[in-house]
Amino acid sequence: MRVGTKSVLFGAHCFLIHPFFVAVAWWTLGQFPWDPRLWAAFFVHDLGYLFSPNMDGPEGEEHVHLGAKIMGLCFGDWWADFTLRHSRYWAKRNGVSVSKLCYADKLAFAMTPGWLYLTMARATGELAEYMAKSRDRQAGCASFSAIERTQLESAEPRVWLQCLQNYTRRWVEQHRNGNADTWTTVRGDSAEESWIGTK
Repeated sequence: MRVGTKSVLFGAHCFLIHPFFVAVAWWTLGQFPWDPRLWAAFFVHDLGYLFSPNMDGPEGEEHVHLGAKIMGLCFGDWWADFTLRHSRYWAKRNGVSVSKLCYADKLAFAMTPGWLYLTMARATGELAEYMAKSRDRQAGCASFSAIERTQLESAEPRVWLQCLQNYTRRWVEQHRNGNADTWTTVRGDSAEESWIGTK
């Protein structure tokens, strides 16, 4: 079974767990998600990871398309675009702004308890990829202090995760009101300043 499939079934993007954290994050950011179309987006936005051989590689980075297609077929073009732009890396690479779903999705990652996130990411094999990729992607990043860079390079998953969750909370707080995203950078064809990813 491919890592993307495992991620959606029982990993970091588990379709039975992650959408509820996205809903709580949406509420935390200021509004309860009453609209059923929002709930649909929460559930389908990461389905594109299904059958992907990687999470942050070329295939994984294109995960945004399946959920967008589903939302477009069900609810129209606006909702397709809303779902498509939930990845800050994808948005930056394509020269568009992120949607509000992006902020909730990133905050959901930061709100997921470490014990739960690490259990899921270890079970699927995602954790090793995420830790390795984040070290490469954060090299030279001005948004990290020297202490945070050390934490990010730690071989201890709990230290690494806490650092990345703190960074992600700061990113959401800095950008949630539509401020230009100067933190996320695209290097070449498949690199981003920050990990979740890919998100």
